[in-house]
Amino acid sequence: MYMVCGYDIMYGGGLFLSDVATVANLDVAGVLTESAEAGFDGDAVYSGASDFFFQVVFVATCMSIVSGAVAERMKLWAFLAFAVVMTGFIYPMEGAWTWNGDAVFGMFELNYSDYAGSGIVHMAGAAAALSAVIFLGARKGKYGANGQVNAIPGANLPLATLGTFILWMGWFGFNGGSTLKLGGIAVANEVANVFLNTNAAASGGAIAAIIVARILFGKADLTMLLNGALAGLVAITAEPADPTPLAATIIGAVGGIIVVFSIVALDKLKLDDPVGAISVHGVVGFFGVMVVPVTDGDASFVGQFIGALVIFAWVFITSSVVWLALKAIMGIRVSEEDEYNGMDLVDCGMEAYPEFTGK
Repeated sequence: MYMVCGYDIMYGGGLFLSDVATVANLDVAGVLTESAEAGFDGDAVYSGASDFFFQVVFVATCMSIVSGAVAERMKLWAFLAFAVVMTGFIYPMEGAWTWNGDAVFGMFELNYSDYAGSGIVHMAGAAAALSAVIFLGARKGKYGANGQVNAIPGANLPLATLGTFILWMGWFGFNGGSTLKLGGIAVANEVANVFLNTNAAASGGAIAAIIVARILFGKADLTMLLNGALAGLVAITAEPADPTPLAATIIGAVGGIIVVFSIVALDKLKLDDPVGAISVHGVVGFFGVMVVPVTDGDASFVGQFIGALVIFAWVFITSSVVWLALKAIMGIRVSEEDEYNGMDLVDCGMEAYPEFTGK
């Protein structure tokens, strides 16, 4: 959907009905201009396509955030139907207002800074996830009487840990690639600083989260450690180039602290988010957006807040409309029996862990 219409809505660079040479003539986000200045000798025909391929990773990230929050109880085809609207329209619209600098509904331009998408990508995905969780309801047995919260452990924590490390590694491309430039000493220095700060923030988030978890729960909670690392990454994503390594570590650590308390708070509100996606990407994403002016003198707290508010309101409201429509047309939640049997068996006809189930 991003290829069909999303990219065109966001940047005015149609791909679906255009050949690559036509697309390459666009100066999308300064890609062609900057690569020429840097002395890039490659075939410029592919520059437009390369920008699309980079941008499509962001929209995929935004959409994937929703999947964690609705896990274990949403109908597969309802989720895929929502993905069509999210990637083809909802995300591209707010992306056009922010990264492309378009006026919001043609009325006013946002004075908003977001280097690699703490708000544009992560908070937007969390806003859609929050809407879904509200309409979907909690998993069976998650909440008991008198406000009791029942933990539903993940099936395979080593795989979850591996997944976090894969995300951590991928984040270097996510943040480093957001320079949107291909060469030159200045670019190399900026990318190196982005890499350093990205890693420092993730480390700070992981350390802070496990310390807070140990204080609150008496145990070194692995899930909080993993979410703390991701929270640090989300927090620094809005501005990974300007902070010092110490400042980046502190920003990440604050994100790691925030995510632990946010996960606990959402459970008290009976908002069932199996992987903590809303807390990691939404609450910490907002923090990352608002901390940008601390290290970037060109950004303002007012501009950041208004930009974040526009992104959240747009995505939450439009997502709610889509979820309500899907709920009325096809339903969005599986039956209690299907939820008990497991979505792997119900949707795919096979079990993820057949060795642990009875025949």
